[in-house]
Amino acid sequence: IVYSPILARAHRPTSTLLPMLRLSLLLLVGPLDALRVAVTGAGGQTGQHAFRKLLALPEFEPVGIVRSEESKAALVKSGVPADAVTVADVTDEAAIAAALAGCDALIIGTSAKPAPSGETDESTGRPIFGFPNGQPEAVDWLGQKSQIDGAKAAGAIHVVLCSSMGGTDPGNMLNALGRESLPDGSTKGGDILLWKRKAEKYLIDSGVPFTIVHPGGLLNEPGGKRQLVLGVDDERTVGERSIPREDVAEVLVQALRIPAYRGRSFDLRSMNEGEGAVTTDFAALLDELGGRDCDYSLGKMA
Repeated sequence: IVYSPILARAHRPTSTLLPMLRLSLLLLVGPLDALRVAVTGAGGQTGQHAFRKLLALPEFEPVGIVRSEESKAALVKSGVPADAVTVADVTDEAAIAAALAGCDALIIGTSAKPAPSGETDESTGRPIFGFPNGQPEAVDWLGQKSQIDGAKAAGAIHVVLCSSMGGTDPGNMLNALGRESLPDGSTKGGDILLWKRKAEKYLIDSGVPFTIVHPGGLLNEPGGKRQLVLGVDDERTVGERSIPREDVAEVLVQALRIPAYRGRSFDLRSMNEGEGAVTTDFAALLDELGGRDCDYSLGKMA
């Protein structure tokens, strides 16, 4: 079953239903049939893969949202139409709401990104990481909250969130990145998976139809060459704990096309290339879960 923009729009709030019914008469003629989908993080890696996949599909009218004019210029230089890219910082609530106005769906592809600070932990000899472009609380919690609120205000009928595996384990090493110990024994910063999990639960409780995808370790390798594996709650029975970014992007896009992906939260990994059969049927892939979804009573939220 493939997603129908016309039927999906019928589930919008009443305030937008009548205009959409009038427009539906025009949808049969072509371009207006496209579902307008915002993709945040479109200047990054996984988000950019999703954005480019949507650009290639006539049923979608994607809008790539990037953080800076430099990111927009890079996309345009690569051949992306300038009118398909808009600049808005997800930590600016008003700016992201304006960027999402008129959008029917949203793929959230933003994340705080750790980077070496140049300093070394004297006790371990390991490099100290920070978040130069925004701490997880600002990007993965407040920034994602603003995106969810903006999508809801726009009357969006689906939000697909790209998050991360590891959320059931508060002691996951990723949570220590960027965390600073204070003289009174408390800490500040870091805890990226805890903030991501808080945003996920906010989306679930928002009332907006959702899909939450927790990829394993992201690989910069070609997609479409592996058998993909779904699971829940950081389980790992078969396959690796990693997956190519391009394969993650494909699942984000398929979540918009296949209605059964709505209301689902799951982990996404892959087999090694050459093991198993390459995944091409994404409806059958979802069936592997057997109705299971991630359990948010596990782990911890910020």
